[in-house]
Amino acid sequence: MLFVMRTAFRDSLNAFADDLIVLCDTVRITVQKSLTALLESDLQDAEEALSMTEELEEIQQRCEQRAVELLATEGPLARDLRQVVSSIYIVDDLARMGSLAQHIAKSARRRHPSCAVPEPLLPYFAEMARLNIEMVDKVRHLLTNPNADVAMVLVTDDDLIDDLHDHLMMMLTRREWPHGTVAAVDVALLARFLERFADHSVNVAARIVYLATGLTPTEYQERRHQEREEADWAKRFAELEARFSN
Repeated sequence: MLFVMRTAFRDSLNAFADDLIVLCDTVRITVQKSLTALLESDLQDAEEALSMTEELEEIQQRCEQRAVELLATEGPLARDLRQVVSSIYIVDDLARMGSLAQHIAKSARRRHPSCAVPEPLLPYFAEMARLNIEMVDKVRHLLTNPNADVAMVLVTDDDLIDDLHDHLMMMLTRREWPHGTVAAVDVALLARFLERFADHSVNVAARIVYLATGLTPTEYQERRHQEREEADWAKRFAELEARFSN
């Protein structure tokens, strides 16, 4: 009986993990269409991104229901419980990423047939878009192959996006702005959406570090540093032993 219950729990946990990947894929499609709509003033892509609202909500609700059922199970193992709790947070981050992508699509649709971003600033947004898509792809890879060391790379991967965001804000506030108030508002909001999108990707990576190790990224980094120091000390000790034992 215990074996049957354990098998059922594991099946449900695997289904939950599969749903996370489906949600990530859906977010990826949404943000790709939203960014194309923004950068190319493509109304159809904007509408298609916005039409995915129900699909995103349906997957999110299914994930949340699975989480409730799994948490109600008696006596889950510590690692299983860690996976459920981490996955709950990941669902929330992915859902917020989907919402941010749709905010971008709404801005593109609202300004159509014009572009919401002044032409001289399009290269900045194109680069932020590229980096965000890369981060979503890395998140997807981590969901299928959880690895703390790979996740740690993503934890610090949004520095360039932060730099681009800060530069755009500087252009808005510290230089003569020739594009008008409406464009200034659009640029500020869109840059913020893209910066927050990257932050949520980083959050997912941090959850995966916890899932894989039971440690926060800071704790894991400290442990890895300590392990490297201990390995270096052991290597030097072995070299001294070899030198003076002959």
